[in-house]
Amino acid sequence: MILEVKKLLKTFGGLVAVRDLDLTVNEGETVGLIGPNGSGKTTLFNLISGVLRPDRGEIRFNGRDITGLKPNRVCQTGIARTFQLTKPFEQMTALQNVMIGRMYGSEPVLSIKKAEEESEKILEFIGLGGKSLSMAATFGMVDRKRLEIARALATRPRLLLLDETMSGLTPAEMEDAVELVKAIGDSGVTLIVVEHVMKAILDISSRLIVLNYGQKIAEGLPQEVVNDKKVIEAYLGE
Repeated sequence: MILEVKKLLKTFGGLVAVRDLDLTVNEGETVGLIGPNGSGKTTLFNLISGVLRPDRGEIRFNGRDITGLKPNRVCQTGIARTFQLTKPFEQMTALQNVMIGRMYGSEPVLSIKKAEEESEKILEFIGLGGKSLSMAATFGMVDRKRLEIARALATRPRLLLLDETMSGLTPAEMEDAVELVKAIGDSGVTLIVVEHVMKAILDISSRLIVLNYGQKIAEGLPQEVVNDKKVIEAYLGE
């Protein structure tokens, strides 16, 4: 087990965003995290990655209690994440964006030359090898999403949290994105993927967890979960 969440609670005023949540993720898994809008998925990512501090509960990564650590400390333990709204350093090249990630994170390199070499390989893997010297400000949505993933991978994560990296893509672009996520999993990185595109999430996930109103309402094999009555009601209403 690489990640364990116990009795996690997060409120915003009178709104309970995550309510007494328990979940585990095993090393090497690709876990899909689904649920209606406002069900707590991104809040959970924010709690795991240190963007938010829980009101109660515990987060353990690789056996270590990381509850309440700041984002840079969480990253150094081996957890990286992407954001729904990509925010690269627009006045830097793609290569420079990735190099920054490579010089921090869980296994930072101290040599600029080595950071450059390894960042080039990451960009090649992610499908941006021919655009390494292009300014991030010139990138369209697809390339910005790929650059976001590249920056996260540069920190050498053991666990990667992907937050809606396929939203807004065409069917062809989505197929490419699915293959990329599979390749990241095949490289040994454990994944938790938040995605609304059901075809994509079923294709990449070994297990699904469903949230609704901040609570886990279903968990299991993808095809079983999407046919669960509680899950159907959560998405479509009674």
